[in-house]
Formats: sequence, structure tokens, C-alpha cells
Amino acid sequence: MTRLTFGLRTAAWVSTVVASFAFVGDLNAAQKPAAKPSAKLALAQMPETFPGPMLSRFLDGPMKGVEEIVFAVRVPGRDHWYVTFGNYADDSEYAQRLGFKKEEGVHWGYSEGGRLCRKNLRTGKVTTVFEDMKGGVRDPQLSYDGKKILFAYRKGGTHPFHLCEINVDGSGMRQLTDGTDDDIEPTYCPDGSIVFCSSRCRRMPSTNNDHDNTPWMLPDGRLIYMRWEYVDRSQVHFHHLWTTNPDGTGQTVFYGNMAGGIAMLDAKPIPGTVKIVASFSPGHGRPEHLGPITVVDPRFGPDDPRGARTVSKTGDWKDPYAFSEDCFLVANPKGLFVMDGDGNVEMIHQLPESERAQFQCHEPRPVQSREREPIIPSRVDLSAPTGRLFLEDVYHGRNMAGVERGTVKKLLVLQQLPKPVNFSGGMEPLTIGGSFTLAEVVSEAPVEADGSAFLEVPAMRSLFVVALDKNDMAVKRMHSFVTVQPGETVGCVGCHENRQSAALPVRASLLAMKRPPSPVQPIRDVPSVIDFPRDIQPILDRHCVQCHNTDRREAKVDLTGDKTAMYCISYWTITMRGLISDARNEPFANRAPYSYGSAASRLLKLADGSHHGAKLSDLERKTLRLWIETSATYPGTYASLGCGSYPVHVPYGTMMKRCGECHRGKDHDRRGKEFTTLIMGAVHGHRLEPIENISRPEKSLIIRAPLAKAAGGLQLCGKPVFADTNDPLYREMLGALRNAHDRLMAGKRFDMPGFRPNEHYIREMQRFGILPKNLGPNDPIDVYATDRAYWNSFYHQPVATVAR
Repeated sequence: MTRLTFGLRTAAWVSTVVASFAFVGDLNAAQKPAAKPSAKLALAQMPETFPGPMLSRFLDGPMKGVEEIVFAVRVPGRDHWYVTFGNYADDSEYAQRLGFKKEEGVHWGYSEGGRLCRKNLRTGKVTTVFEDMKGGVRDPQLSYDGKKILFAYRKGGTHPFHLCEINVDGSGMRQLTDGTDDDIEPTYCPDGSIVFCSSRCRRMPSTNNDHDNTPWMLPDGRLIYMRWEYVDRSQVHFHHLWTTNPDGTGQTVFYGNMAGGIAMLDAKPIPGTVKIVASFSPGHGRPEHLGPITVVDPRFGPDDPRGARTVSKTGDWKDPYAFSEDCFLVANPKGLFVMDGDGNVEMIHQLPESERAQFQCHEPRPVQSREREPIIPSRVDLSAPTGRLFLEDVYHGRNMAGVERGTVKKLLVLQQLPKPVNFSGGMEPLTIGGSFTLAEVVSEAPVEADGSAFLEVPAMRSLFVVALDKNDMAVKRMHSFVTVQPGETVGCVGCHENRQSAALPVRASLLAMKRPPSPVQPIRDVPSVIDFPRDIQPILDRHCVQCHNTDRREAKVDLTGDKTAMYCISYWTITMRGLISDARNEPFANRAPYSYGSAASRLLKLADGSHHGAKLSDLERKTLRLWIETSATYPGTYASLGCGSYPVHVPYGTMMKRCGECHRGKDHDRRGKEFTTLIMGAVHGHRLEPIENISRPEKSLIIRAPLAKAAGGLQLCGKPVFADTNDPLYREMLGALRNAHDRLMAGKRFDMPGFRPNEHYIREMQRFGILPKNLGPNDPIDVYATDRAYWNSFYHQPVATVAR
């Protein structure tokens, strides 16, 4: 993972790495635009004379005074844009196929070989500044006086990238960071500090659970960067441009947060304008940030598609650097180019033919001095444990129609919990098609009659809020997260208000401002992180299972906690029958009030006493409601990831012959390829897991439905398929279910006594210092306590001030 912070650490990934922003102290002190289809470059060769006509024109114009550029040479990544450092977490086929090498039991996302080069744009002379053909070089940036190069370097024979600084002539190299974590994408700040992305994950200035990338200074002293997030939204759609002050205060969207499908990377200012240039890498982002070069004008506002103009004529560009709106340095898999404002290009550098199949050029930057941006004074008070959130009017927003004043009574404050490891591009087993992360209940705070609120919140957390009515039902949810630095006060005008509208008139009479901020008030009688088997299933057992069990199946509903291959029957039933409305992992946000969450979840209505007398206690209802608001996950621990799944290997071929006449159907895999499968009911589709009971195999619906009633079955197929339990196919299917049961009993799941997480979770927790290095193979692990220690390690610890 990479994010902006003062110090960070890595979470492993299979198809994800996460990074954060970090700081090094003062060095002196120690609607989206359509991407045009990729096409073969018409000018993918050097001009006959150098410099060519376009470069010559630029050198006489906007690039006047630029003699040289620096750039990196390295092997490009194979996977998504973020897989250029670190390791895959497991030994899956995916990791084997896309990783470059296997060392220390894991596959690594980078290859070997890199150098830092300088090229004279007037003579064509290329000079190697630094080289390590077993290491890696990336992300060069010039100092303000143009005499030093800051870059990320991975020494040959080691895994982590560290920040280094070297004179432009190759002398005086010194290493600035160390440790076992990766530090990349650095940028100088005007106060002498450095902001960079890192896998240290120490949460300052950014607390993002996912990637923040490619920070760069803006002329006004703020930083612009790409923020990838999927709080309440799709995990692959939202990677947009944000800004922050260098101390982490004032984090706000710059462009694109309401429209998905583009990874907006490598943003940099265009001199003499308020505009920026960036690579708009399509979809979930292509390797090495490839995409159309795009100019963004923020004067249209952060959500207006007119603000983005595609410059390039093809979509295979990266690493833009602007001298004007009509002059850009850009990189391409074929080499380095200059590009004008109409997308016309001219090659300015190409690698030797012997290297082109393996290496590419990256990150071209001019060797020149530049003015320092203004220094924005820090507003952080590291002695403070909290910051403050101020909301002027919760009823002011783009999609609050029909919500009468006085409806919203309080705010429920939640936080996304840091994730130590991923094993796939999916959310399993946390949810079925929903959230990819766990959420925690932090506190509640009142909303005044005029719609205002003022509250303290823990500093340096990924927080989001839910507006609740008098019955504690969800009116609206945030669909993003906010971070408050220690001592910072962050204000909102309204609820998803239009960012292009003027602020509301200042009202001195705001009720929330007439009192101190509401303190952090945790909810004490409900677990802050809710676990379905531990906290929700007992409620169902007390009120629902008497009628909705494997034998009675009233209304064809089974709410028993018997385990399936990855989840349990009740969790499948609640999810697939739409008994809850979670509304997460969708490619859009800002839904209508009362259309999702607790207010739109039928399960709460069915438990209010109107459904055959099933009435929950106040505490049970509160627990169920908060479970829904905190993502309605199955486990309450990340130790569940990558383990605890015991598929049932049913004999599909034989079943197709016996059952295919009624249950044969078509479906599509994730790539859209059609295949023939068994369709076992409209509710479950091609998924057989919900009808495969591996706790009690004989109770599995998959074998009871076709079994004759006289033989103890349900005979739901009309004419019995199995006359009795001696049918060979019945015996074979039961044997497969029993095999899964035996594997479950031997391997366990997170909610079972004796459960032990997989080796990858243990390895990462040992890397993070949460579990001891000398942990024995049979030593018990309290996974809930381990997760809690991991989460606590991120939290801000106030620094005592010394009186002067």
C-alpha cells in the first residue's frame, strides 16, 4: 500500500499493493472523456536530425533555457499500475504468471535492472548518472536549484526501494531513507522537506486504506495526488485527483471524484495557468500508468466532465511534464517524446535496439532551476489526540430532496480499518459482492435542529459518517472518507453539496457553534467491529431459526448458521434474498435518502414484531442495525482472508446428465465468456454453495431437494430424482459434502476453536512486529487480538509538548 505519511509500512498484495504519503524532514537539517484507442505511433523513430523540428521549436520557446533532461530506465511492470514494488501475498497462478521472481517464499512485482540518465536536448549526448543492473531506479525529481536529483533506488540483491539524492553529474550520492519498507515517488517541498509515497503506512498525512500516488507540488503550495478509495463504492472505479497541504491538513477533491473508470496519475501543474496535466489511465489503470495525456481545468469544478480535455491522439502515454499548454515532455513504451497541445509528437530519445524488448524509459524531467512555492504554515498540533469536524447544514446537498428539516438527529461516525494483506481481486470472504474492508463504530454525535453539527473525532483515521433519524435509521451515507489531523478543524457546507456552488451565508446563530464540540462517545454495549457468527447468528438462533431451518424452511428460507464452503447458510440467505441493503461496491455514489442501509433493509422490519411475533430486544436490534451500517461483513477479522474455504467437489458431469434437463443454463465468467452450468433456482443462480451444508452434509438442500419424501427428502423437483439414499449419484454427492466437512473440521475457520490463520497472514503480522518472529507452528493465535494490535499500531499517539 502507498499513502502520504510521515512514516509507513507495507501491506502485501496479490493484485493490490497499497501505498501512502510520507515525509522526510528538512534535508538541510540532516463524466469522463473517452480514451482514444491505442494506435501504432506514426513517429516511433528518431528524426533524421537532432533536435527535430518540434523539439527545436520548443527549445526556442517554452523550453528555452532547458539544456538537459533526466529520466529513468527500467523494466516495466506487468500488472496494474500499482504493481511496481513489493510482493504478491501468496503462490497463486496469478502471482506466478505476473511476478518476476520468487524469493523468500513470495513472488515479487518488479524486475531487475535500472539506471538514471541525463540527455542533452541540443547535442543528443546521453550520460549515465547512476546504474545498477541488478537493482531498480525510478521517480527522479530535480531540486529547486536544479543541481541535485531525488529518486527511488532499490539496491541489487535487496527488495525495498529507498530514497536517494545525487548530484546531476553523478557525484555525492546519499541514501535518505532505510528500513524494510518501500519509499517511492518523492517530491521536494519548499520548506526543505520531502513528501513521498511509502509502504510504511504510518498514516500521516494520509490515512487511506488504499493507494495514494504520484504527489507533486502545486504553485500555491499544496500537493496534488491520486487517491484511490472504495469507501461504500466500487473497488476499481475511483482513483481521482485530490489536494492536501503538505502537513496533511485541508484534504479535498481536485477533480473527478463523482465519475469512475479512470486512474488519474502523474498530475503536474502547467506553468502560467491553474490547469494540470495528467495521465488518465483507463479502467482500473494500466501498467506503468499508460493512458491518454489529459489537461484538467479546475475552474469547471471537480465534477464537470468539461474540465478534462484529452490531448494525445493515442492512449499509450505516461509521465507527462508540462512547460506550457502547448508543450509537454512525455514517455511511451517506445521512448521519450515531446508533444504539442494538439497531440502531435516527436521522439527525442530511444533506447538501444538491444534493450528495447526488456527496458523502457520513464519519468522525463528537465534539468533546470525553479522557484519555490509558498510555504503553507502547519496547522497540526501533534499533542492533540483529536481533531474536529464541523457540518453547517446536513440538509443542504445535491440529493436530499424530501428530507424535512428536523429529520436527522445524529451522526454515526465509522472508520475503515487498515488491512494487512489481500489475496485476490475479490472481497471474499468479507462479504458476498459488498465491502472489501472491515469498518468500526467510532462514536455518535448530535445534529442540532438547524442541521449543524460540531464534533471531536480521533485524529489520523479514515472516517466516514451516516446521518441517522429519530429511529436511528440511515438517512444518508458519506460514500468517501475524511481525515482530520491532530488539532485540525475540518468543515463541510452540507451533505454531498455541489462543489461549484457558493458557500452558505455565514450564520452566527448556528446552534452547534454555540457549544464545545461533542466529545468522542464510543458505543459501549455493542462490539465496535461486528462479527456475523459471533454477534448476529445468535440473534437469528433466538428469534428466527425455529421456523427458518433446514427441516421446516418456512417460506423456503433457512437461517441456520451451518457452514457452507466459505460462508454460512444464513449469511447466504440474507444476502441473496435482499434482506439487507448494503449498497456498497457500486460504480456510483450519492444515492437517494433512505434508499440503502438500515432504513432499506427488510431484515430489521421482519424483526420488529410484525412477522409472526419475532421481536428483537433493543440491544439486539441495535447490534443488527450497526452490523448493516458497518458493511454487513461475515467475519470480524482479517485473519479470515485467504483461508477457511472448503469447496465441495460435486460430480458436475454426472449431475448434468441427471439434472441438466431442468437445470441446465448459461452464465458468464468475469471475462464475459459464456459457459454452460447448472442453475439451481432463481435465487442462487449458478452458485451451488448456498445449498451445500458442510456442517451437516446430510441436511444439504442439494441432495435433499431431489430426494423422495419417503426416503426423508424434500422432493422439490416434482418427480423424485433419487428414490432413496442408495442412489449412486446421491452417494457420490454426499461423499463430496462429507469430504468438505472433514476438511473443515481439520483446517477450521476463523470462528472455530483452534483456528490458525494461513502462513501469509502470519508472515505479514510478523513483518509488522505484531506477532513474534519465534512463533511456533502450534502456538495459539488470538486473531481478534492480533487484528486489534495491528489497527492500534496505526493510531496517532499524542506527543507531549515541552514548555519553553
